[in-house]
Amino acid sequence: MKVTELEVRNFRNIKNAEIEPHSGVNVIFGENAQGKTNLLESIWLFTACRSFRSSKDNELINFNSTKAELSMDFSAWDRVQQAHLEIGEGRKFLLSGIKKSPTQFMGEFLAVVFSPVHLSLIKEGPYERRRFVDTAISQLKPKYAASLAQYNKAIQQRNVLLKDLVYHSELYDILDVWEDRIAFFASEIIRQRIGYINKLSQYTDEIYRGISSGKEKLSINYNQQTVVWGDSREELYENMKAQLFASRKNDIICGYTSVGPHRDDINVEIDGLIAKSFGSQGQQRSAALAMKLGEAAVVKSFSDEQPVALLDDVMSELDKSRQNYILNHIKDWQVFITCCDPSAVEGLKTGKKFEMKNGKIY
Repeated sequence: MKVTELEVRNFRNIKNAEIEPHSGVNVIFGENAQGKTNLLESIWLFTACRSFRSSKDNELINFNSTKAELSMDFSAWDRVQQAHLEIGEGRKFLLSGIKKSPTQFMGEFLAVVFSPVHLSLIKEGPYERRRFVDTAISQLKPKYAASLAQYNKAIQQRNVLLKDLVYHSELYDILDVWEDRIAFFASEIIRQRIGYINKLSQYTDEIYRGISSGKEKLSINYNQQTVVWGDSREELYENMKAQLFASRKNDIICGYTSVGPHRDDINVEIDGLIAKSFGSQGQQRSAALAMKLGEAAVVKSFSDEQPVALLDDVMSELDKSRQNYILNHIKDWQVFITCCDPSAVEGLKTGKKFEMKNGKIY
């Protein structure tokens, strides 16, 4: 999957910008607040149909305009397509001249994005890592998102009942109903998470070894706070029900559900040590980057197309060898990299460099 041409008009601080990117590495450099991240964001909108920075459309439109327009030519699955997005009073997507809804458009252009906010994968708590995995699975298997929503709803209902049971013991029969639903959807969530993380770790291990020049090892595994074992969904379902039943007394006292995949975590370790606690800034950034690039590799294994990589401010806090890997050893991918210091990309062997000033590309 390659972007062959991009045109951006009245998008954030970019009044008018056009580029014909390289099929490999593209570096956008310039001082802070010049529009580098905005350019990556404009490409990302064709993948997710929403920003990775803002949920409000009016923040995407240049102050002096009433609408933003993005046009992109890209090649995928052995054909060239033209995508157009207009953001004004609502959004309008066109694919090769045919109007599409956001749902219809998603999946036509594939990309992964890394930005400083994704350091939360390493630095923050379990919620951020669960969200990363759940979002990645949902993009590959939309039915998973529905199962996750039903699970969360059932957990909320059980939590309400737990508080009421102190005064209304007759509600135990209803508790059985919600626990059955929780166990049903939990079994699918656990099964899909374990499968995805096992697949992801195959790629992140190789990618991180490359980033660290083989000096360090990254390992990722699923960490169940309360182990629900089983080789099949049926076994997981039965064991999850047993765990919920066994936890009732404690959960009634606490007023919330203490077992289940909503309490689980993903362990990220470097050379056997938890990256969050013992990793340096460069190691933590490298680990988060490996997870995002690993996500792209998993997408390729499902779609047979290599997603475009959008790497925002990825070079800071990395030593020269790690920077060199990103610039010259990510093979057969189209990559867009932003950075402030042009000296950080002096080692680029093949590709293109674009300077950005005041929303304009030079």
